[in-house]
Amino acid sequence: MLQKNEIYEAEITGMTTEGSGVCRIDGIAVFVPMTAVGDKLRVKIVKVLKSYAFGIIAELTEPAQGRCEPDCPVFRQCGGCVFRHVTYEEELRYKQDFVQDAFTRIGKLSPEFEPILGDPNGREGYRNKAQYPVAMQDGRLVCGFYARHSHRVIPFTGCLLQPEGFAEILEYLLPALQNAGVSAYDERTNTGLLRHIYLRRGYHSGETALCFVVRKSIRRKVQHLLSGLQSRFPELVSITENINPEKTNVILGKTTQVLAGKPTISDTMCGNEIEISPQSFYQVNTAQAERLYGIAKEYAQLTGGELLLDLYCGAGTIGLSMADRAGELIGAEVVPEAAENAKENALRNGITNAQFHCGDAGEIAQMLQKQGTAPDTVVLDPPRKGCDTPCIDAVAAMSPKRIVMISCNPSTAARDAAAFAERGYAVEKVRAVDLFPGTSHVECVVLMSEIFHRTQSSFRKS
Repeated sequence: MLQKNEIYEAEITGMTTEGSGVCRIDGIAVFVPMTAVGDKLRVKIVKVLKSYAFGIIAELTEPAQGRCEPDCPVFRQCGGCVFRHVTYEEELRYKQDFVQDAFTRIGKLSPEFEPILGDPNGREGYRNKAQYPVAMQDGRLVCGFYARHSHRVIPFTGCLLQPEGFAEILEYLLPALQNAGVSAYDERTNTGLLRHIYLRRGYHSGETALCFVVRKSIRRKVQHLLSGLQSRFPELVSITENINPEKTNVILGKTTQVLAGKPTISDTMCGNEIEISPQSFYQVNTAQAERLYGIAKEYAQLTGGELLLDLYCGAGTIGLSMADRAGELIGAEVVPEAAENAKENALRNGITNAQFHCGDAGEIAQMLQKQGTAPDTVVLDPPRKGCDTPCIDAVAAMSPKRIVMISCNPSTAARDAAAFAERGYAVEKVRAVDLFPGTSHVECVVLMSEIFHRTQSSFRKS
């Protein structure tokens, strides 16, 4: 039986999807953060449960070949990146394994696994969005990122994942806000004003949005700062405040008000000009998302006359990237602002064969199915929790030839793919795409084809 605070010799033989190494000591799985597969080490046990335990590195006796020196000064405290202590090539191997393991173990599926598409630019500066929690520490207003498994803010403005310029805006802004009497929100007491500083930048356009996420309006306190802020940073074309008075971990509230400039920023995605509001879902790694959408478009196999249904469509970026090869595009999105953005994005790009509905994806799919809508191809891009059963049932009932699913959670993607398999779909191909280098997250694209259509196609060929 493992004993807490005892030290044991071990070797890391696996990696969890949260980024902790796994070793076995006396037949029990022990999870050890900041390790690499192949590490030989002495592990100090810090927590023992019935069937597994947690440990920390007491001594690294023989580092794995995939190890490297972390290049971020707050890596060991910050809860953002988990893989800066291994090479990017090693990280990609882990992520390929995460996706394959999810589909074979959770989904009990055996599709063709294409090789993971890594980011050619690696881990540096790829994010177009950052939401920095704010705190008061040592008498100063600070922002940064939460420590691992906590809501304690690690003050840091120089995150290597963020684009150039975000740090300069923050370093200018924080003392100015403090001098203006803007207090930091305290989630324990639900007091204070400023919850998060939210920055978003168009990868191609360079347009930048600043959104203050606040418990109540700070307009009067910051109005005198805005012209100087925009003069210092002319890329700031949109300054807004989002009011979230709730005692909640959810970052954004329901109300957003323009303080200066425009309510949105513009960018280009897959050749289409896109308008993005603070509430809009928009992939944080634009260049890699364009590659991801290219794979989805390839899997969709559109030839020009099909009806394409895009569920969980956000600002419409995926469906609009395929509209030139579809006869008609129908999109559905639950966030009203994002659904409105999708309609505007279609108009802006002269795309006349698209319509968008605002509502829950499952409810819209059920409505369309009852109306007799028969899409040839369905694209799904659900949130981390995956698709709900009514959505899966409605999509399968519409009998599309192909379903292309994009997912940021391989586990729920595997579960949903297995559900479609039970409803008559063959899970043909899966490809992992790394949109979030340095972190434990990985996207995947899944191609599913209706077995009846596959059989008919095979029969015609023979």
